[in-house]
Amino acid sequence: MPGMQTIQFNLPQERIPRAWYNVLADLAEPMAPPLHPGTLKPIGPDDLAPLFPIALIQQEVSTEREIEIPEPVRQIYAQWRPSPLFRARRLEKALDTPAKIYYKYEGVSPAGSHKLNTAVAQAYYNKVEGTRRLATETGAGQWGSSLAMACAFFGLECKVYMVRVSYNQKPYRRALMETFGASVTASPSTETGAGRAILAEHPDTNGSLGIAISEAVEVAAKDPETKYALGSVLNHVLLHQTVIGLEAMEQMALAGDEPDVIVGCTGGGSNFAGLVMPYIGQKIKGKCDARVVAVEPTACPSLTKGPFKYDFGDTGHLTPLVKMHTLGSTFIPPGIHAGGLRYHGMAPLVSHVLEMGLIEATSVQQLEAFAAGVQFVRAEGIIPAPEANHAVAGAIKEALAAKEEGKARTILFNLSGHGHFDMQSYIDYQAGKLQNYDYPEEEIAMALAGLPAVE
Repeated sequence: MPGMQTIQFNLPQERIPRAWYNVLADLAEPMAPPLHPGTLKPIGPDDLAPLFPIALIQQEVSTEREIEIPEPVRQIYAQWRPSPLFRARRLEKALDTPAKIYYKYEGVSPAGSHKLNTAVAQAYYNKVEGTRRLATETGAGQWGSSLAMACAFFGLECKVYMVRVSYNQKPYRRALMETFGASVTASPSTETGAGRAILAEHPDTNGSLGIAISEAVEVAAKDPETKYALGSVLNHVLLHQTVIGLEAMEQMALAGDEPDVIVGCTGGGSNFAGLVMPYIGQKIKGKCDARVVAVEPTACPSLTKGPFKYDFGDTGHLTPLVKMHTLGSTFIPPGIHAGGLRYHGMAPLVSHVLEMGLIEATSVQQLEAFAAGVQFVRAEGIIPAPEANHAVAGAIKEALAAKEEGKARTILFNLSGHGHFDMQSYIDYQAGKLQNYDYPEEEIAMALAGLPAVE
């Protein structure tokens, strides 16, 4: 039908960003420093050296506004970047809204999500510094798939600890990692001390990202030829994702439009930060006045319910303490299908900008997220990952609010990955087998009771 077609805004390959954007250069308030878990003093480069190559450690603490993207990384980016920006006219029509809806689609990457933006960079820096193997965790599998592919490209071994509930729910994602050459183990496992300790206390546990992180960190710390790679949370990871927002700004200019509302799903914060941090930089400079909305699952509401405190990034307490919105490092979220959003904490940088009032946060239930995803599929033809469904739900909520108010607004959201390996979740949704999970207050209260006594 005329006027209903989805419109795509493309950039040529030469417009792949040449530098990542570091919002820390523009923030008026510095972030609280990571602390050593033993001394409770700020950590230094030597403390992180067993886990990360020096280039990534430097990026973690950098306050330079632009950090150059190495040419070998840009060459691999060129396989799918710049990723497309679409205007969702069919969805607008289905919602009968005066709002204009745009989405940046990261599912075009070979691994199926935005995670490849940092996986390629991390694999590159590790290869340059002589690392032989990378160890990591993964929830839904998008990060594990991406790191497995990046390791294959740079000739590195890859060991992935996959959260047990997702290991069982998503066999094809596991198969993809193994096809790329990675070794994948359900977490918690008997391969590590951290895993064995959890299994001894909770033999039937679903696992969590915090537990899987402990296992991967333990492996890296014990082997000088192995480093640890993280798919979210830390500053250098969020930095690499800013190619998303930098491209989106150019594409929105091509569309002759500017967002009034920017929406992203949040678990650890990487895809959200990738889209919004370049815009937040513009907000700080008075060049953008868009509202920025983080959407998380009600079952794991770190931003909306978690206090802003120092906590461990892992369940086994092997990592430094970071100040973030947290539900407690021992909290194990319910087994929702959005496995990538089942993390007890939020990226310290995302938590920091929330505290500064630069973003706002909301949560949605699992059934609401899937209902939004199905509505999006039937209008736009792309099946979102369960995680991305939360961003879709947030965008639809904004579009319906515009309809109710009778006011036009421009909405931009990040469709962070496709759901082709998550079809069992859609099967379960259509069959009425999925359920909502209320915020588990008692379990979180117990986990928060164990927070380190640090302000």
